[in-house]
Amino acid sequence: MASLMPLSPYLSPTVLLLVSCDLGFVRADRPPSPVNVTVTHLRANSATVSWDVPEGNIVIGYSISQQRQNGPGQRVIREVNTTTRACALWGLAEDSDYTVQVRSIGLRGESPPGPRVHFRTLKGSDRLPSNSSSPGDITVEGLDGEQPLQTGEVVIIVVVLLMWAEKVTIYQHHRCLSELRLDEKWNQKRAVLTA
Repeated sequence: MASLMPLSPYLSPTVLLLVSCDLGFVRADRPPSPVNVTVTHLRANSATVSWDVPEGNIVIGYSISQQRQNGPGQRVIREVNTTTRACALWGLAEDSDYTVQVRSIGLRGESPPGPRVHFRTLKGSDRLPSNSSSPGDITVEGLDGEQPLQTGEVVIIVVVLLMWAEKVTIYQHHRCLSELRLDEKWNQKRAVLTA
């Protein structure tokens, strides 16, 4: 039976346990990859990509990678502090093939990329008239006032409020110190004048 070599002082079982636990938490805190990635509203120079993210995960933004297949042009769109699950792709070349992938951004990093979705923009002659009202047209919808805040939105709000409270506290502390210094100078001048 082979003998076990002693661990160096820096690789004690406790240190190894802590490192392995920490690495496990980092992986667990990363959000899952987006699912149901689809491309809609295809035009000659634009398209819309949308996706879903499994519920119960902290997502603070998304990173959309767009690659033109038959020519130059890779673009990464990074949206942080948003829970929007769609992105308009503009400035595309007409009649061209593209691939798009979406990643979720969490508090501890990005998810692996979601599935690759291939699409082809329309030819310039395939454009719809401006007064068209086909199902694929882009429309603006009202916001649903009853939709609850997502976990990522709540985290962002709490972080912003904590940062604001810290700044107010620092300002108040600085103001008090300034007033104390002014009082000290006034007392010193008064002592010189009365002496």
